[in-house]
Amino acid sequence: MNAREPALVPAAIATSRSARLRQMLTSNELEFLMEAHNGLSARIAREAGFKAIWGSGLSISAQFGVRDNNEASWTQVVDNLEFMADASDLPILLDGDTGYGNFNNVRRLVRKLEQRGIAGVCIEDKQFPKTNSFIKGEAQPLADIDEFCGKIKAGKDSQTDEHFSIVARVEALIAGWGMDEALKRAEAYRQAGADAILIHSKLSKPDEILTFAREWAGRGPLVIVPTKYYSTPTDVFRKAGISTVIWANHQIRAAVSAMQAVTKTIYDTQTLVDVEDRIATVNEIFRLQDADEYSEAEDRYLSATSRGAGSAIVLAASRGSGLDVYTEDKPKVMLPVAGKPLLRWLVDAFKKQSVNDITVVGGYKAEAIDTAGIKLVRNERFAQTNELASLACAVGALDNDTVISYGDLVFRSYILRDLVESEADFSVVVDSSPESENSSTRDFAWCSAADERDLFGNKVFLERVASDPAANGAAPHGRWIGLVNVRGAGRAKLAKKLAQLQTRADFDTLDMPALLNALIADGEKIEVQYVHGHWRGVNDLEDFRRAGDFAHAQTPLGAEGQA
Repeated sequence: MNAREPALVPAAIATSRSARLRQMLTSNELEFLMEAHNGLSARIAREAGFKAIWGSGLSISAQFGVRDNNEASWTQVVDNLEFMADASDLPILLDGDTGYGNFNNVRRLVRKLEQRGIAGVCIEDKQFPKTNSFIKGEAQPLADIDEFCGKIKAGKDSQTDEHFSIVARVEALIAGWGMDEALKRAEAYRQAGADAILIHSKLSKPDEILTFAREWAGRGPLVIVPTKYYSTPTDVFRKAGISTVIWANHQIRAAVSAMQAVTKTIYDTQTLVDVEDRIATVNEIFRLQDADEYSEAEDRYLSATSRGAGSAIVLAASRGSGLDVYTEDKPKVMLPVAGKPLLRWLVDAFKKQSVNDITVVGGYKAEAIDTAGIKLVRNERFAQTNELASLACAVGALDNDTVISYGDLVFRSYILRDLVESEADFSVVVDSSPESENSSTRDFAWCSAADERDLFGNKVFLERVASDPAANGAAPHGRWIGLVNVRGAGRAKLAKKLAQLQTRADFDTLDMPALLNALIADGEKIEVQYVHGHWRGVNDLEDFRRAGDFAHAQTPLGAEGQA
């Protein structure tokens, strides 16, 4: 078969990786394979536009940190190829060295490569274990021709995919055996069933390769690796009838150069300032890892609770009234309660329930807020505005199911757990206990039913929240503690209502109860989760003291006194 004849694989069936590689080997056009050595480099090769990948033995062994003489076992190489195949849909031609043994090893190798979707393997006519051709290549013994032909036949007889390709690599020129020997071996390998011949040379000029190509006269596809004769214009290869060019080791070499330079700079300067703008961003790594696809899959396949995709907005812009002696240099949320700031109690509680996307709206002394594990946004007008103005600063966080919380709360973990597990568009926590421990909280709640514990499971809905316990003409059913969960369609409804309220002249004075009441007025159902104590709000000095006592009681058994 002449290498310049039309491809034998019809375009209509050339959809598998192996069929696409075979098309490239038999194409009328000069084709190119780019080296890759792991999943990341395979994806980079695909994004650059390459149609196929060379699974370089040198590069794969180098990324393992071992020598290119079969120190990495064939099973380790095949496992690595699986990551490459998963990361890219490109055909992969493996640099299979000598086939990792005799004919039987080649048979098993071909079967395992086919199982992993690898399109072909190139084997070279040297003895196992091999050594890289550019390390004293002239001293390396070649395999017996008949024995190597047996490997090719065994591999072809073992393949179940008719398009799987076996490329025979001729090392006679490297070993100094001359042109006649190289041509004799190539012809024997072609007759044994090789789908293409790779002719290798260590010279810095392409003279040997061009002579071989001329003498070969298109008897079959011819593959070259111009690592040493890299300055040769590519058109020379086209005119010589070459089928495929392999860029054999350039991703690994580029990576090594970059890693050496960056690592040395960091060591010498003891800072990242000089390198950060010269290297890929962390977000670029996430992109190459296809992190966005995973996030989309989470939305399709996991519940909000199990995927940990929930968000939280913490309203923490105030200094706190009656707490001036403690908040001169910090906002209320940074007051220490039982050894850690109020905000940290909240953040830890959210993360325990897999609510990891936490936005804190700061205002007074926002620069003193510990931003570990949170995103901080600022209400620059905190001194002139109320809670809804702060919420408006973080409305973008409503992309996920979201808990909106006051920043001065500590509570038992079950309260938040039950809240985030609610299926309602809107749900709130109302404390039905007497006012003894949280009397400073003035968000009184009227509900569709009282907290009748013998009617567990009946749905109760919020009817109104007000600061005056007589505002509704009847005794309130409890106090809203400052937690509301918004999920599903409720997110858009809340954002729309917030936008409408922003058009009011008195918007700067509006608080969270005003938003809840506005939603109720629109006919929205806000489900009530009753609790009976088990939380504290910090609104004054007495609350501050009580919160400390309450938090100490939540310390895990055995943790007291630990460093």
